Amino acid sequence: MKTEEVIVATRMWLEQAVIGLNLCPFAKAVYVREQIRYSVSQAQDTGALLGDLERELVFLAQAAPEAVDTTLLVHPQVLTDFCEYNDFLALADAALENLGLEGVLQIASFHPAYQFAGTRADDITNYTNRSPYPMLHLLREASVNRAVAAFPEAQEIYQKNIKTMRRLGVAGWKALGL
Repeated sequence: MKTEEVIVATRMWLEQAVIGLNLCPFAKAVYVREQIRYSVSQAQDTGALLGDLERELVFLAQAAPEAVDTTLLVHPQVLTDFCEYNDFLALADAALENLGLEGVLQIASFHPAYQFAGTRADDITNYTNRSPYPMLHLLREASVNRAVAAFPEAQEIYQKNIKTMRRLGVAGWKALGL
């Protein structure tokens, strides 16, 4: 899979779903300011992906926030099964802790087959976290805290997203071309 194709699909998802549907009201600013780093892992197994994740965590922690505020680590060739991906998240959190970056960075999860606990696989609300490829979203805690402080209804985003997805429906999602 070509890196550029993965980035184009990821950017389209950001534009059409994340920003276009306002699933994350904080995404537009970093997108417009080009502060998102797109890193496409060529990993074929979880060990190689863990190495890529560690390198990206260190990179983001050391980068100037004005230049790179967040990273999308996309890994199209590994953890394509959602259950395996979900299990890997514990290793991702452990890497964050082992690097001494807990409280500095955090990891959000997106996957083409994302499924929240207690939902059916075809539940439209799962689509809030469905991306074109498996990915780990690396965020700065300070940036998240500033965004939440500036957005008084931050705790309501999840509920608003559920309403948006139910209104949109699967047909509406497919019409986005994602």
